Amino acid sequence: MLFKKIAIAAAVATTLAFVGCAKKEEAPAAAAATDATAAASEAADAAVDATVAAVDATVAADVAASEATAAASEVATAAASEAKAH
Repeated sequence: MLFKKIAIAAAVATTLAFVGCAKKEEAPAAAAATDATAAASEAADAAVDATVAAVDATVAADVAASEATAAASEVATAAASEAKAH
């Protein structure tokens, strides 16, 4: 009978120890998941910012190309007019 009581007490102690360890491990896992979510959110924000910057750069490049084309056209027209005058 005493052996049975000792076995039950050992089983209860083991179960409590296991449950306690499991709870201690859940907290760091939850914190890590929260940190990972925050990092993913920051990465998404950075990607949006990079996309906006790329769009702005593309628009600026298009404007610069248009201005360069217009200037080249003016130079070509002036050169053609001067060539006809001579």
